[in-house]
This record gives sequence, structure tokens and C-alpha cells, in this order.
Amino acid sequence: MRFALQWPFSLLVVAMLVVHPGTGVAAPERTFHITPMVGWTTFDSEFKDSTSVCLKDGLYWGGRVSARLAPPLWFEIAGGVTPAGHSIRWSHLSANLMLLSSAPSAISPFLSLGGGVSEFKPPVSADEHDGVAEAAAGVFVRVSDGVRLRLEARNVLLVPKENWNKSHFDNIILGAGLTFAFGGLTPDSDGDGVPDNRDKCPGTGAGCRVDVNGCPTDADGDGVCDGVDRCPETPRGALVDASGCPLDSDGDGVFDGLDQCASTPKGCQVDARGCPIDSDHDGVCDGIDQCANTAAGCTVDAKGCPIDSDGDGVCDGLDQCANTPANTKVDERGCPPTEAQVRESELLDTGMIRLQDVRFETAKATILPESRHALDVVGEVLSKWTQLKIEVGGHCDSRGSAAYNLSLSRQRVSAVRSYLFEHFPKLAASQMSARGYGESKPLVPNTSPENMAQNRRVEFTVLNKAVLKQLKP
Repeated sequence: MRFALQWPFSLLVVAMLVVHPGTGVAAPERTFHITPMVGWTTFDSEFKDSTSVCLKDGLYWGGRVSARLAPPLWFEIAGGVTPAGHSIRWSHLSANLMLLSSAPSAISPFLSLGGGVSEFKPPVSADEHDGVAEAAAGVFVRVSDGVRLRLEARNVLLVPKENWNKSHFDNIILGAGLTFAFGGLTPDSDGDGVPDNRDKCPGTGAGCRVDVNGCPTDADGDGVCDGVDRCPETPRGALVDASGCPLDSDGDGVFDGLDQCASTPKGCQVDARGCPIDSDHDGVCDGIDQCANTAAGCTVDAKGCPIDSDGDGVCDGLDQCANTPANTKVDERGCPPTEAQVRESELLDTGMIRLQDVRFETAKATILPESRHALDVVGEVLSKWTQLKIEVGGHCDSRGSAAYNLSLSRQRVSAVRSYLFEHFPKLAASQMSARGYGESKPLVPNTSPENMAQNRRVEFTVLNKAVLKQLKP
């Protein structure tokens, strides 16, 4: 029977009553309701069949009178009549208990259960009277402080006086009416919709949403109440302005309160904590750094680009030889190569070291002191490469006879060879030979003092070139 179909709907309304949070619209809690109703009655098909007259569904006229017992419980008298055909009338009258949410709300659901009597007046036969069990559910929609629109669905179950087990005729009433509420108005000093006698948080600011106790709600916990908060769902811990919107003083996209690195320069890329990212660790943050991947240790400018004060290609901070002259070839430390490094490169690249600054006493094989440094450099280099066979060759210019020059060159290269053996013990006699060439192999014609100076030289030539190729890095 249709009465059973009302229970799921009724349970839904009960659930709404229990969990209904309210919308924050002020609705003073009154003591009495009077509601004139109009609607439509649909009679049970079996009830129609059981009568001997033509029973028609029709308009319903009635009313409700309610009195509040204790929130959310109300006592209500419900009654109404439906003309069901020519000279036919059906009416009911019942006493009910109604559950109505007392939370401030624009829409308030209700549930009503009760019982009473019904009367069926046919045109000829005697009137029929039966008991009724009624269940109603619906909503109140606030129009003003004292007026509400009531919408309800009511099931009136007929309960015969003689035989209760035949209680299966349930007539359905769908109705609407204006409820006029009066009495019991309690003060609401802060205008939050919760009367002062139940308001646990008096003095709530204007516009704040409140719970059933009149206390402001703050869903995102930022200290600005819902209703005033223009930025709901603010992350926990973020500092906000008076409107509830997060503050970001340094404009890095991480809110104050969560930002662990305040005052980040504009344009810097930051991590989740609001701290600048510096991928190359040069002290200039990503986003401002115009020279990414700067070598560690380099001194950089405000743009994050390496500084190279002496222009040698090695940045300040790594350059161990500052103020290197312009166009000087330097090593990875920024330092020019030593004399020994220059001579070593000459040996490995050309297979020869040529000295044109070895000086001797006139017409003698005595090495002058100012020439010893150049020989010491050569001795240092040759001591590193003891696998090489070296010929020390002496050359003269064309002054004097060829025989004299040949003899003098032999004496002088012998003196050079002896000097190296004496000062560099790693050198062995079998490693180094000496040969004087006199004036037989000039580099340039002996036509000027400058050319003659070029031709006066000592050359250290690698004889085992195959070994040199294997040793060359």
C-alpha cells in the first residue's frame, strides 16, 4: 500500500533535520504557527472502489495550528476537507507531533506524525467515520520574519473502527499554505540569527556565518569568519588581510606565514618554502642569474656572470695569478706557463730545444754566469724525459775561419754537456752526446749582426724520434 512508500521519504527528512546546518539567514524563533492550506487530495483506488458512489480526486481546503513545545518539537492540529463529487465530502482532523529544525535557515524541513478521525459523507447513505494515522513531510520557506511558505505531502491512513487489520486505504494530500508565526520572539543583539538566550558567542561581527550556537564559522582557519572571508580555502598557516586573503609581501608566490625566506628579491625563483633557488651556487638566484652553470668558486657580478679582471679566460675566484698581462696564454689556474713548461712543450712538439742566449767568454768555452739559468731550465726538462737520446749541437756565425769555428763549437757544447751532468744527476752520459757544427748550418745568412746572433746557438735535438712519439701526451 502507498502508506509504506512514505517511510523512505520520512527517514530522509529526519536525516535533514539532524544534519541540517542552516544557511545563516536570520529567522526568529516563534512560539505559534497558523497556516491556512490549499492543495489536492488523491484518494486510494481501493477506497474509491469500496464506496457505492463516484468518488473523485479534488481540491483540498484546510489548515494547521502549531505550538512549540521545546526545540525542535512542536504540537500541531491538522484538518481539512475535500469535495469528492456531487453532494460528496471527505474530511479529516488529527493531532500531531512535528519535528522542525530550529537552526536559522531560509529553508527548514519538517516531519509530522499523528492520528485522529476522518468523515466520509455520501449523498444518500449514512456518514462513515474512521480513525486515521497520519504522516507528513515538507519544508518551510522563509518569506519574512513572521511569514513562511509551507509545502507538505501528507498520507492519511484510514483505520476502521471495527477491524484495524483492514487499515490499507491511504489517501494522499499535497498542499501549500502561508504560515503566520507569532509569539516567543527572543532578542538577537548581534543579528546573527541565533537568539541571545542561546547565543554562546555574543557580539559576532556583521556578515559572519554562525553555527547553531551563534559562534562564527571559519572553514579555512585563517581567523576571518566565513561570510566575510573573500578567499576561502586559504592554506593553513598563511597570514591574511582583513578580507581573509593571503599576504605575499615579497611577491614570490609563497604566502607570508609559510614563507621561510622573507624579502626574496623580485624575480627570484623559489622553492616550496619560499627560499631562492641558486642552481650553480654563485650567490645569484635563478630567475635573476643570466649566466647559468657558472663554475663553482667563480666571483660573479650582480647578473650572476663570471668576472675576469685580467681577461685571461679564467674567472676571478679561480684565477691564481691575477693581473696576467693581456694576450698571455695561461693554464687552467690562470697562470702563465713557466719557462720549463715552455721549453718542455718545445721539445715535445718539435723534437728540439734551441737556445740562442747561451754566452761564453770570448774565444773560450767558459760559460758565463748569465747563461746558467737557461741551461738549468733545459736540464730540468731533460731530467723528466730520461728515455730520450739527446744530441747537444753547437753552432757559430761565420766570423773567423771555418776550422777555428768548428773547433770552438766542439769545445763549447762539450762544456754545456759537462755542466748539465754536473748539475742534474738524473742525466746519464749514455743519454746525451755532443757535436760541434761550427758555421756549417746557419739558420739565416750571416749578412748582419742580427742574423749572426741567430746563428750562434745551442740545440738539444732528440735522436730517437720514435720513442718521442710514444711518450708525447
